[in-house]
Amino acid sequence: MGEANEPKKTALAQASEGAMVVDTMGGRVHVRWDETAQATPHGQIVFFAEFLATAGVFDRWVQDCPLHYSSPNASRPREVLGTLMLGILAGSKRYAHIAGVRGDAVAAKALGLRGMVSEDSVRRALAAMVPAASEPWMRSALMASVREALDRPWVLDIDATIKPLYGHQEGAEIGYNPHKPGRPSHVLHTFWVGNLRLVLDAVLSSGKQHTSGHAKAAMARLLDELGSAAPALVRGDCGYGNEDIIDVCEQRDLRYLLRLRKTANVKRLIERLFRREDWTRATEASQGWQAIEDELRLSGWSKARRVVVLRRRIKNDIAITAKNAANKRGQKDTNEQLVLALPHDEVQDNAQVWEYTVLATNAQYDIAAIGQLYRDRCDCENGFDELKNQWGWGGFTTQDMHRSQVTARAVALVYNWWSWYVRAANPQARREALTSRPLLLAAVGRAASSGNQTTLYLTPMHAEASLIKSMIANVHAAIQHVKAAAEQLPKLDRWRVLLAYICQRIVGQIGLPTPPPTLAAPG
Repeated sequence: MGEANEPKKTALAQASEGAMVVDTMGGRVHVRWDETAQATPHGQIVFFAEFLATAGVFDRWVQDCPLHYSSPNASRPREVLGTLMLGILAGSKRYAHIAGVRGDAVAAKALGLRGMVSEDSVRRALAAMVPAASEPWMRSALMASVREALDRPWVLDIDATIKPLYGHQEGAEIGYNPHKPGRPSHVLHTFWVGNLRLVLDAVLSSGKQHTSGHAKAAMARLLDELGSAAPALVRGDCGYGNEDIIDVCEQRDLRYLLRLRKTANVKRLIERLFRREDWTRATEASQGWQAIEDELRLSGWSKARRVVVLRRRIKNDIAITAKNAANKRGQKDTNEQLVLALPHDEVQDNAQVWEYTVLATNAQYDIAAIGQLYRDRCDCENGFDELKNQWGWGGFTTQDMHRSQVTARAVALVYNWWSWYVRAANPQARREALTSRPLLLAAVGRAASSGNQTTLYLTPMHAEASLIKSMIANVHAAIQHVKAAAEQLPKLDRWRVLLAYICQRIVGQIGLPTPPPTLAAPG
């Protein structure tokens, strides 16, 4: 028995000592564990750390943090926030995922941390923050990450996204949930900088508070905080085309472009306008849409307002279901007949099928350009998709709503910082995290220290190694520009200078879209 167990004891002894022999398909490999070496899978974090250090935004976020411990053995706020930020950057969507970056000593040193903390320490730290203090802290940090770039006309997009929940969390209520009907959820009312896909604020509400009325107070507060940097246009879908949101805009003399629900009064307006002959022409530039304007006063409105109606003929093959005559007479036969309306059928010659949209606006733009201006709003849906599926908006959920709110804003803040960093690296186009992280974050890094000098050896695993180096060179040029300006003006706001440099390089991709020739100047 002893001899039979001897090979197993040897294998166990080798594993415990950190040495193993592995027979792979490519041959035998000798494996040795080395837990003392300083290495990281996110080697390029050092460049992002320099970006944040030059602007001072991370240090400012840490200094303003309302987390205070009385115990001398407790973790510093810098370690807590640095661990949370690295977890978010690495793609964590749950607190438990933070354990994946716990041993990253290289990243910890780059961020100025003594070490990474556990996911439980992050949870407890967020719970220790007083909501009355953490709310303005995170709101001001989010605003500061974007505000300095709002020196030209820009569009404020407002929208809400549903966050399904699977436990017994505070505020988990069954409300509007189009993807998972009947599933309890939270709602994130979000305010975006149009085209740039940057988050100005994100307000977490319970599942039943999904209507625009629950975003009115947050929207009014945000517009007041913006002051002179207010948007040139407020844009929203059919959930925001009501008196509450319109009143907030009109009180501040702001232009708005809001879609209306297809209520009975709106449908009567459509029926009346369809007979008019002064519709604009459907052109290739308008993507086949025709437009006409009129005035409308809905039952909940205090006055009549300008509306623009858009319509487009549906030319693709469509399928129509029609109930038979027996069903119409109230009999039990509920069979439905499927009618295919094909281009060569007589039904297409005698009837036209239209899709239409009704927009309420006080912006004095030519109606030929209103349609495209509203369709650009769909870009914020891509931001929702990115934040929920590639970042952590779909997770980081606790039983109390306070911590869920803080982490939602923390994810948006890191997302904004990373977005500016990527735009500095690649001014020509925007890149989502799915492609930007492998390019600008992932690289095997091994640190070697000698005296007071640390050398980091980076091994990029990406096929576009030359592209990575050119993008890092772009970031380095932006940082050098800020450092040169700061030498002459030491008290200069470095973050403002950095954003101004980036915006100059991406000019034409920020603010209002380039107006077509028929677009009049805004009133």
